[in-house]
Amino acid sequence: MASLDNLRSEIDDIDHAIIDLLARRLRICADVARIKAETGSTVIQPARVRDVLSTRRQWAIDQGVDADFAEHLFRTLLAETHRIEVADSRAEPAPLKNADAVVRSELDTVACRIDHVVVAVVDLIAAQKFFSDMGFRIQQTDDINIVSAEAGGVAVVLVGPGDDPAVAAQLSAHGSGVQHIAIEVLNAGFTRDALDAAGVPRLTDVIVDSDGHEQVFTVLDPATGVQLGFISRTGHRVPMNSHNVRAMFSALSGDV
Repeated sequence: MASLDNLRSEIDDIDHAIIDLLARRLRICADVARIKAETGSTVIQPARVRDVLSTRRQWAIDQGVDADFAEHLFRTLLAETHRIEVADSRAEPAPLKNADAVVRSELDTVACRIDHVVVAVVDLIAAQKFFSDMGFRIQQTDDINIVSAEAGGVAVVLVGPGDDPAVAAQLSAHGSGVQHIAIEVLNAGFTRDALDAAGVPRLTDVIVDSDGHEQVFTVLDPATGVQLGFISRTGHRVPMNSHNVRAMFSALSGDV
């Protein structure tokens, strides 16, 4: 059986190869940008973007890789290539960056991205229309008063009042607006300990739902009006379930 050190060395070699491939891809994209500039082609070509995303999803499925994860990676890559295509025409040189330019805090070590935002709304139908008109996909849940608005990996969970007293209390106190921002982290337990070490008041311990979402929440910060959740995914890559969302409102109101 291979040792942990040998496996990590193999991962390092693979990651180095990935960086080499990224560099090659980005150099080709710079050439594409120059051809577009010479021919007057538009920088963003939606048909090509859609084709890239759909084919890469299928390639991922063929290799046993989660298609949503693969799409997230390629959306990030497409955003970078688009940036390069535009930045290539700028006169100033790109800034120099170091391999380890900052001292990373515990949170900075494990935080990945904003996973989703939960918004309490007085009028769920009007809220759905607002996001749908912009092009978000409205995804129903098993709860008629909770829907997800998604576009390109960006997820906004909309929670209507229904007959939930915790949601009603939130809306009565604050009106429609963000209930919390969820940040994806590598490990929720590690993040909880880091919050405690930093003296950040927590609303909850680590909460695990039936789908394997592990979350820990801070209290509502009075200075900013922001409540944060930190989520790590230990189950299959699936959307947040309605039970989890309602539990957060109950915790905020002090019911659990």
